[in-house]
Amino acid sequence: MGFLNGLRIIEIDKKHASVSVPYNYLTKNPFRSLYFAVQSMAAELSSGAMAIAEVKAAPRPVSMLVFDTQAKFTKKAQSKVVFTCNDGEAISRAVQETLKTGEGKTVSITSIGIDEAGNQVSEFQFTWTFKVK
Repeated sequence: MGFLNGLRIIEIDKKHASVSVPYNYLTKNPFRSLYFAVQSMAAELSSGAMAIAEVKAAPRPVSMLVFDTQAKFTKKAQSKVVFTCNDGEAISRAVQETLKTGEGKTVSITSIGIDEAGNQVSEFQFTWTFKVK
């Protein structure tokens, strides 16, 4: 679905990831702004890409799942938006803790959407859960 909507990972490392979403006929709603669901997909991918990398690098299988999400829309998104999550270290710690203890761990992650003018348009918080399989 993200591919169809033009989501692109534009930067990723162990500390942060950025995902862009275009403003076009597939992503805008009748009110001439980005659909909230498209923004949610991009925001989730900005944290989820780092989570996937950590889980894939783990020495044992680890499951991951979004447990909770909250969103705040602060400005109408009417251009390309880049969502950035800077919580990669927290994700890594949660995965390492679940590997060490065998117990499920949760971590709250924030992703901020910035439009082409440099304005914040939305803020998403995802609570990820990790558990050794």
